[in-house]
Amino acid sequence: MNQTLAIGEINTLCVERDTDFGLYLRAENLEEVLLPNIYVMEDDMPIGAEIDVFLYTDSEDRPVATTKLPYAQLGEFGYFTVVDYQRFGAFVNWGLPKDLFVPLSQQKCHFHIGSKYILRVCLDKETGRLYGTHKIGKWLSKDTEYLEVNEKVNILVLSETPLGHKVIVENKHEGMLFENEIFEKLKVGERKVAYVKKVRKDGKLDLSLQPIGKKQNIDTFEEKILELLKEKEGLIAINSKSSAEDIMKVFAMSKKNFKRSVTALIAAKKIELFEQGIKAL
Repeated sequence: MNQTLAIGEINTLCVERDTDFGLYLRAENLEEVLLPNIYVMEDDMPIGAEIDVFLYTDSEDRPVATTKLPYAQLGEFGYFTVVDYQRFGAFVNWGLPKDLFVPLSQQKCHFHIGSKYILRVCLDKETGRLYGTHKIGKWLSKDTEYLEVNEKVNILVLSETPLGHKVIVENKHEGMLFENEIFEKLKVGERKVAYVKKVRKDGKLDLSLQPIGKKQNIDTFEEKILELLKEKEGLIAINSKSSAEDIMKVFAMSKKNFKRSVTALIAAKKIELFEQGIKAL
């Protein structure tokens, strides 16, 4: 159970008492917060039970609990849509009833309603309010020496550049996926799993969407082909004679990797090759 109430995070709290407005939950230091009736599940939340809730502040800056999760929590990055704009800042949808405020001072450019931006969720320690910032550079750490080559990491696609795609790694580092090593269409705001290819001296990371090493890459492509064949439950009209463009569109891999993987799968008697395409056995 949480020692204190932590705004912007998931808290484990004890159900203290029931009221007309909802359940009051408490931390170990006896601080209380309301879980409104809309989120109360009576069978799962008896008095004395410990439950997990997310804490934020309502329109009057009072702490409030919810069983819903936002698109990003405190210290995390997300891709948010602007739903309102005022002279003092913008409001973005972050998955909760109260929109996340992005002060004018935290915008690198003029926000537009309907547009989407990569933001970090931050906490104003003086007011206790959560806010979003578009100025994310200072929040990206160059302390990456603890990462190892081929280590699996979670990434958020930040932007597209002539070299490839910039990404945010594990909510705290900057990384790069190079264009000549990307075999699928990536979108800004998309979350993916990647692998550390190189830890650079400047603290930035070179990444790959496939495990490092020839054998691991082959295994990954083979799995992708088998998964798609299983999903389609039949023959897919792509084979080794198909164009590189068609192979990329269907399997998100180069023709070279496709042919190599198909050969291995046929030898392992996991797929069958036809003139019309391929099929799982």
